[in-house]
Amino acid sequence: TNPGFVVRITQAGLDYAHQHGIAILEKELAQLKLPDISGDFRVLRVGKVHYELSRLRLRNFHLPYSRISPVPNVGLQVSISNAFAELDGDWRVKLLFIRDHGSFDLKVENVYIKISLRLGSDTAGKPTISTSDCSTRISKVRVLFSGKFGWLYNLFHSTIESRFKKILEGKVCESVAKSVHSELQTYIRTLPVTSKIDSRTGIDYSFVAPPVATAQSLDTGLKGEFYSLAHRSTAPFSPLPLSLPPDHDRMVYFGASSYFFNTASFAYHTSGALVFEITDAMIPKDVDFHLNTSIFSAFIPQLEQMYPNMPMKLRLSTLTAPFLSIGPEGISLKPVVDVQAYAILPNSSLAPLFALSLVRNVSAVIDVRSGHIVGSLNVGRLKLFLPLHPAPQVRLLQSIMNIFASEILLPRLNARLDEGVPLPLPDRIQLFNTSVRFHQNFLLLGADVHFQPK
Repeated sequence: TNPGFVVRITQAGLDYAHQHGIAILEKELAQLKLPDISGDFRVLRVGKVHYELSRLRLRNFHLPYSRISPVPNVGLQVSISNAFAELDGDWRVKLLFIRDHGSFDLKVENVYIKISLRLGSDTAGKPTISTSDCSTRISKVRVLFSGKFGWLYNLFHSTIESRFKKILEGKVCESVAKSVHSELQTYIRTLPVTSKIDSRTGIDYSFVAPPVATAQSLDTGLKGEFYSLAHRSTAPFSPLPLSLPPDHDRMVYFGASSYFFNTASFAYHTSGALVFEITDAMIPKDVDFHLNTSIFSAFIPQLEQMYPNMPMKLRLSTLTAPFLSIGPEGISLKPVVDVQAYAILPNSSLAPLFALSLVRNVSAVIDVRSGHIVGSLNVGRLKLFLPLHPAPQVRLLQSIMNIFASEILLPRLNARLDEGVPLPLPDRIQLFNTSVRFHQNFLLLGADVHFQPK
């Protein structure tokens, strides 16, 4: 299935997310719970020594050097080098009839951690992430014992260090898997796969396939489809293949296809939202005429006789959903609007007067604001095709309809477009430094990202 919407996270975006992820992992590792260690050891000319190491406390765990890379066919790979940690604890020793205790300090140095993250989606189209592989290698462990018999421990420190090393290497990967599941997986699932836009429509951002890692970015195809809340039906057209250009100046890019916007048109048309009524009360005060039969009598003389100076209502609708096209020059559409005119009788019932069709060139301006795609429409002059009427009458009617469209209809449409459509973003993400570029059949929105911690 071709996506209607594509999200690309570039290396810069991955690096930014990685900074926050490493900070969380550092905190998790610093809270590692290590088990007590005990055992026996035979010392030459001394005999058997029984030792216990307890109350092991990690003071810190630092991850100073790390990087994240998208790896084709794998997902993401995190490499951590030269990590180090410090901990302390208590020791007890039993040698023949001698018992003693004290404290010790332990330094772990040159820790290398390699983590592979598998990215996917569940049956509901929500993102998933898991640890597919993790390895930890500790190059150096140094233990320093204090106390009267500290010298005894120092005789067999290599055995102690080896046990610490083995325990820590296992615990680090346990902590990584736990952190990915409890922190990262929980966070990415705040990305809404369906959102209610308004009282009539919603949008579906579910994943159509798992994210694809390339050498420079992570690309995810989303359904990118609007739907009517009252009656969800499949759009009678399909998305074209969508391939983003190799832009990497921003942290994240959103490719919104013409399919994405046309499903919006289809959903609003299906829900009945593209029917507009104009009455005299809606005409701005600075327009010096009223919507009544008198202003149309030059066009249809019988109106003045049949319905003298009666108020009117115009109902504007489209027979089919207006379809737009996107090209390098921008967004354009050419809707055909059907107008049905009515006289409002004294008893408030409606008497049909005439019907006509209007054609108008429309272009759109698109921007990104507060995590939403916002827009506004620019319209050309309306064209009426009435070959049976004299040109002066057609021009008069065309002027009247242009006023209705530009003064009443357009502000209402632009007010709705200014509310915008939410982009697929997880919690606490703000976009800045945005860019909008038009390509054939899609527009490319670029942005940098700011994460707002809790």
